[in-house]
Amino acid sequence: MPIDYHVRPNQPCLSPELVDLLSQTETATIGHVEHLGFVGDGILPIFPARACGQAVTVAAPGRDGAVIYKAIDLLNPGDFLVISRVDRDDIACVGGGVALSARVRGASGIVIDGPATDLEEIHAIGLPVWCRGRSSRTTNRQIRIGGAINVPIACGATAVLPGYAVLADHEGVFVAEPQRMLTLAGSAVERQARSARVRAHLAAGHSIFDFEREASP
Repeated sequence: MPIDYHVRPNQPCLSPELVDLLSQTETATIGHVEHLGFVGDGILPIFPARACGQAVTVAAPGRDGAVIYKAIDLLNPGDFLVISRVDRDDIACVGGGVALSARVRGASGIVIDGPATDLEEIHAIGLPVWCRGRSSRTTNRQIRIGGAINVPIACGATAVLPGYAVLADHEGVFVAEPQRMLTLAGSAVERQARSARVRAHLAAGHSIFDFEREASP
């Protein structure tokens, strides 16, 4: 019986305007005003990093390693691989080989709602990867179960649709529809500029409430 992989086309790239804004945006700034869209669930970077891109989603069950490489073959520069571990197990579907292949294809990064392996090798390769710890149990390309690429998935605590904008840094991972992300990122950059002025005010020994009074019209 042939193994069925559901593969849909990639979505258009993010606009240069959005990519530029995201390069200046911190996830924690968005977290001041937005509650949905954070993957949470203990998904952390292997090494301190920040990256953004458009989501190529993968629903990866069990020990099937072929579906991950099928997704990598679809990657374009700037894509962000977002992987849902359908069985929520402790099997690592990303290691040194996957990270190297994704980096060569120009991927911005990888997010997994499960563990990774070869963490030191991934660090040396330099591809930002967010995951839930490490595991010695891994997928295998010879084990074919099936899976899906560029379909709606659940990653950690949120839903991710193909083409969503992904913003990830050392504080966490946030995803949103591109137009929504454009609005949030624009507001975040303005808020961060204000925060820099607040920090200077506080560093001078002044009260935060004095700053707020001075800033009021």
